[in-house]
Amino acid sequence: MKDFTFSQLEYVRPDYDKLEAECKKMVEDIKNARTYGDIKEVLEKREKLYSSVSTMTTIAYIRNTLDTTDEFYEKEVEYINNREAEAAVAMTEISKALIECKFTDEINAEYGPEFLVKEKREVDKFKEELVPYMQQEAKLTLRYQKIMATAQIEFDGKTLNLYGIQKYFEHPDRNVRKAAFKAYSDFYHSHEEELEQIFDELVKIRNEMGRALGYENYIPLAYMQQQRSDYGQKEVAAFREQVLKEIVPLCEELYRAQAKRIGVDKLRVYDEKFIFPDGNAIPAGDDEYLVNEARKMYHEMSLETGEFIDFMIKHELMDLKNKPNKASTGYMTFLSDYKAPYVFSCFNQTIFDIQVLTHELGHAFAGYMAMREQNTLNYYSVSTDIAEIHSMAMEQFSYPYAEWFFGKDADKFRHAHLQEAITFVPFGVAVDEFQHIMYANPDLTPKERTLEWHKLEKKYMPWRDYDGDEFMERGGYWYHKLHIFLYPFYYINYTLTTMGAMELKKRYAENKEQAWKDYLALCKAGGSTNYLSLLKLANLSVPFEEGSVAKAISYAKEELLNWIRE
Repeated sequence: MKDFTFSQLEYVRPDYDKLEAECKKMVEDIKNARTYGDIKEVLEKREKLYSSVSTMTTIAYIRNTLDTTDEFYEKEVEYINNREAEAAVAMTEISKALIECKFTDEINAEYGPEFLVKEKREVDKFKEELVPYMQQEAKLTLRYQKIMATAQIEFDGKTLNLYGIQKYFEHPDRNVRKAAFKAYSDFYHSHEEELEQIFDELVKIRNEMGRALGYENYIPLAYMQQQRSDYGQKEVAAFREQVLKEIVPLCEELYRAQAKRIGVDKLRVYDEKFIFPDGNAIPAGDDEYLVNEARKMYHEMSLETGEFIDFMIKHELMDLKNKPNKASTGYMTFLSDYKAPYVFSCFNQTIFDIQVLTHELGHAFAGYMAMREQNTLNYYSVSTDIAEIHSMAMEQFSYPYAEWFFGKDADKFRHAHLQEAITFVPFGVAVDEFQHIMYANPDLTPKERTLEWHKLEKKYMPWRDYDGDEFMERGGYWYHKLHIFLYPFYYINYTLTTMGAMELKKRYAENKEQAWKDYLALCKAGGSTNYLSLLKLANLSVPFEEGSVAKAISYAKEELLNWIRE
């Protein structure tokens, strides 16, 4: 592979006219194929074409998020979003031709049955009538992202973005924490009307997309977009009920213990991130120090992770510093032409930074392995309900190395991180239920939507106290969760995969070699089979089955309860 660094990669606007013309020709070639060899030739040609276009669109997207005020890449992303939606017509025709061709047995034999399942999903979730809706959706999500990225919050004599202000949520002075959360709340309150409008339009547009495909609303389409083929709304609802029964009471106990520990009569929202009376664990060095320690950790962890982290650093495939106008998000994506993952985030000198170096790099490691193990672009990425196991399990695997990042505060990190992994789950399922309510009830007014969030907080987060913040008390907290705007119905994946990560945590403590073997097999498998089969491959439980949540969190629960009762 040609040597490169990300900053030196040339961006060339994707030629969608050529893409569409090539797709039309490939459709004819599939229909006229006399042998499987003819089909194989088309698949290889498509692979190369799609990879090239994907690589260029990803470069544009990354550079746009690196600086959302860069007009060139902002316009490129707008162009790509419009043309990509239009090109989906021709691309879907290839998928349709493949699932209708005479050589499906041969395709299944070479690539496995999931290949054509994915092709059928592409057909089922798309119609040409969706193109203008997709274009409108992309414009609205870019608008939301820019509002978030260009946030300027005056606090502590500084101008901070949304990541910068959150550092103060862990400040030892309660008055500072309270003021910081109020400044954070005020930012969203000041944009409430615009955010209401954006989301209102997104609900309407997405529901129109669902109806265009013959559904009552957007929800079935969203499940297809999340690549869910072997479970549905009923199973997800059953999982949410298990969380309500098993995890919510545990979280209440953890937060009661935290209030006592930090010496407050009642835990307020601005206290939730402040875990220890003498201050939370903070990283033992600057950004460069943390990356160097991460490199050491991944070399210690395994040969595969050592090779991976060297690749990431050599090719400059991480941008982690918090900078003005940088998108307020974190993600992993990949440049398929280079078989290269890319990690984006905004460090803020809290334990969040170590979560980035494990969570996002867990995603990146899985992508790195799949791109080297799988023989088709179709399998490089995996459904998000599996992908978050890659990341969350890697967070747990980092615990033995906490001293490298936090020194004497390593135990503080381990306790705080594990507590947050569990206390996050009720919030995660609340986000999911909220979205089901939103798209099933599109006639709700903006204020009624916010009231629904308020009700869900009472159900899943009964400890939450906003201490008189009127905007937050009536339900304004949901506006901060970008997934609701940008990645609908994604968020439940974080909670489903927490169960898998907790199982792997237990196994890693009991039999490190076997746990790593299962994890590595999961990473290498990529998207080559469905959700339930991938769980089986990694020897993980199905989270929808009754009793699975209690089983999955049992080890972590015991660890946390022993800690707070010491």
